[in-house]
Amino acid sequence: MAGGKETPRQKMIGMMYLVLTAMLALQVSSAIIEKFILLNNSLELSSGAANKLNQETVLKIKAAVEKSGNRASDVAVMKQADEVRQSSTDMINQLNALKQEIISGAGGGLNEEGGIKNPQEESKVAELMVGVQKNGKAYKLKEALNGYVTKLNGYVPNQFQMLALDGKEDPITKDNKEQKNKDFAELNFAQTPVAAALAVLSQKQTDIRRMEGEALTYLASKVGAADIKFDRVLAMVSADAKTVVAGTKFKGQMFIAASASGITPRMSLNGAPVKVENGVGLIEFTAQGGGYNAEGLARRELKGQITIPTPSGRDTTYTMTQEYFVVKPSYQIETGTLPPLYLGCANKLSIQSPALGALWAPSFSTDGGEIIPSGAKGKFTIVPSKAQLNITVSNAGNVLGTEPFRVNRVPKPSIEVRVNGATFDERRGAPAAGTRSLQVLAIPDESFKNFSPEDAKFRVSQIEVSLARGNRRIAGVTLNGGGGSISSLAQQAQPNDRYVITILKVERQNFKGAINDVEMGTQIRQITLY
Repeated sequence: MAGGKETPRQKMIGMMYLVLTAMLALQVSSAIIEKFILLNNSLELSSGAANKLNQETVLKIKAAVEKSGNRASDVAVMKQADEVRQSSTDMINQLNALKQEIISGAGGGLNEEGGIKNPQEESKVAELMVGVQKNGKAYKLKEALNGYVTKLNGYVPNQFQMLALDGKEDPITKDNKEQKNKDFAELNFAQTPVAAALAVLSQKQTDIRRMEGEALTYLASKVGAADIKFDRVLAMVSADAKTVVAGTKFKGQMFIAASASGITPRMSLNGAPVKVENGVGLIEFTAQGGGYNAEGLARRELKGQITIPTPSGRDTTYTMTQEYFVVKPSYQIETGTLPPLYLGCANKLSIQSPALGALWAPSFSTDGGEIIPSGAKGKFTIVPSKAQLNITVSNAGNVLGTEPFRVNRVPKPSIEVRVNGATFDERRGAPAAGTRSLQVLAIPDESFKNFSPEDAKFRVSQIEVSLARGNRRIAGVTLNGGGGSISSLAQQAQPNDRYVITILKVERQNFKGAINDVEMGTQIRQITLY
């Protein structure tokens, strides 16, 4: 509910969706699959805990209604609370049935240890939930989820956001070029392993319990049930996610679990003060990497204090500790190895991070050239200006690493001579009377042409052709554009004479359209006449 008050646990559950969405649609390792399973278990536990809290809220509403003498207006509110509770239970049961169908159908059921046999299976999940012709169960699920939200919005003044959004509607994916055109089913269940699909459904269940809790809290406020006094105080930290990527934000809430509206606690975390709003401490800091284990995780610990006044006038301080884990960020260059770069040329690179997923917001810098962004995430062009350079990779302003690259000079082209439009065969020679035109071509190195075709545009711009007889030069012509007619020489040519071709100028056009001379040294070709 926009602007509505949430319990710390509900806020934590809501933010877990960010981590889940960032990991979907990836080819994940078994270690990540295990984390999906752990995330799903955590979401199910949170949903169960929220269910108990919501049931207590309903009981408090009923107690408040009885205490007030069962007034007609209060009885109507109590009836609405029962309707909210029943709608939520029906929706939860529908999701549970769907989860069981995924486990038994796509996951192959449970093994002897109670675990899913095939938690990495993707195609059967897509077949069940998306369908070959977009007729999978996720489309009916979307209608049911959004129908539930519409019904709930009839009980509260501030409206809830729909639970099943297409890519273009979801705030997380609407600006993502690859995800925004997907519908709800494709976004959440295409190319998604069983473990991740279960986590998606469990996330929807926690959202339902959160919305149910907010609606019941609002209804409780209408009958005075929200003013219950608690007799137990507990200091807690509610983290959006225990596992975060180094360089990204750690977000959470530090709070007194049974705080009263008249109490404004003072809070600190690791010795630093924490901002408090409505009795809730707001935590946000940049997670620091280093000290990773073999799985790329680094354990961290938060130490906090919460101080509140007591009726006696003396302050009471509660202390707490909370562990969390920092995940080592990773990225990969599209080729899988560090490719050579070419000096002064447009070298196109792609550096991606499957581990970061939707959180991947890279920027690149270099100490030896110009970087030209492409507009696509992780893709850019680098124009080197020296023999060796480094490319620094950052994500959301945080440096992830620096990669060294070697820079090669542009390979010189090979020279090809054509006589009368055909490639010249040195073994045969050429006819004295029939040789009327010569053309000299500059052929780019094949590997360089494949890597940087826009920079592999060579041409021979000027040659000199001399007619030689023995040790004497009979005549000569200079031809621009790499060749042309030599009829004036052919009229004087005799068998056993030869044409001596001197390449005077070779040029290359780069990706910007600029033309530069190519230093080829002395290049001479001879054509023997018969």
